[in-house]
Formats: sequence, structure tokens, C-alpha cells
Amino acid sequence: MITLIIGTNRPNSRARRVASLYASLLHTMGAETQFLDLADLPNDALESTLYHNTGKHEAFNRLAAGLDASDKVVFFVPEYNCSFPGALKLFIDGLPYRGGLRGKKAALVGLGTGSQGGSLALSHLTDVLMYLDSAVLPQRVRLPFIDKELTAEGGLTTPLLEQLLREQAAALLAF
Repeated sequence: MITLIIGTNRPNSRARRVASLYASLLHTMGAETQFLDLADLPNDALESTLYHNTGKHEAFNRLAAGLDASDKVVFFVPEYNCSFPGALKLFIDGLPYRGGLRGKKAALVGLGTGSQGGSLALSHLTDVLMYLDSAVLPQRVRLPFIDKELTAEGGLTTPLLEQLLREQAAALLAF
């Protein structure tokens, strides 16, 4: 089982549409997937999931439980203010310290409206994941100009970008 983490709590996000495309690529390779969408992050997560409250919020625990069923995760990370979204950091910080992502193998897909395709966000997230003892696949995919590249149906207008996703998915399965 591979968990696809939509790294923003924005409803109907581009990250969700790219994750759906990625899931279809993995399914053609025979992999089973599940979504962990931060749009489902509890509204009160900031006040009730951190520090002494870790592990006590039922809705947060249900959202995070999907991680237990998988040893591989794919993060779909839009770049917000030259980093990854605060909702993703909140989710990671709400997991048991080093427990929720420890030992997981992770692939990263960055989305940006500029030419770098989320490069800074992926760099910051890689640092966090490495600190938490996750193994990060070196083959990171960056999707630049996502506002122009992503179609309404969830496809990509540049075939090379879909090819990069397919190659990364294959590398993740072999990882």
C-alpha cells in the first residue's frame, strides 16, 4: 500500500488532481494506493493535536492512521511562500515524535506556479523527513507553471512531465 499525501488543506487543490493522476500511474504498475488528504485535517488541529495532546484527537488519529498501513508515501507539495504549506508541517508535527513517518520510504512531487516547480518546498520537506528517519527517493519531480500545465481533467499538457511522474513511480516501487 502506498499512501498519497496531499500536502495542503486547500479544498479541490491542484495537488489533489496531480495525486489522482499519480495514483492512476501506480495502478497501471499494479500498486495499491490510498489518499491522505489534508483537506480533511480537523479545523481545531492547531490547538488540539500538538505537544501534550499528541495522539489524543480522534479525527486527527483517523486521518493519520492510513500511514500505518503503508511503508511508502508520496507527498504532493505545493510551494507556499518558498516552502511547503503550514498545514503539512502541522500534520507532521501532530504525529507521534519520529513515529508516524519513521522508516517510511518517501517520494516527493513539487508544484509551483513559477519556473522552479516547488524546488524550495521539496528541499525544506526533505530536511524534515530525513530528520524523522524517513528515506527520501532522490528522484524528485518538480512541476513548474502548474497553473498552466494542469488541465481541468487532471492531466498535464507537457508529456515530459507525465513521463517524469511515471519514472518516479517506477523508481518508488523498486525503492
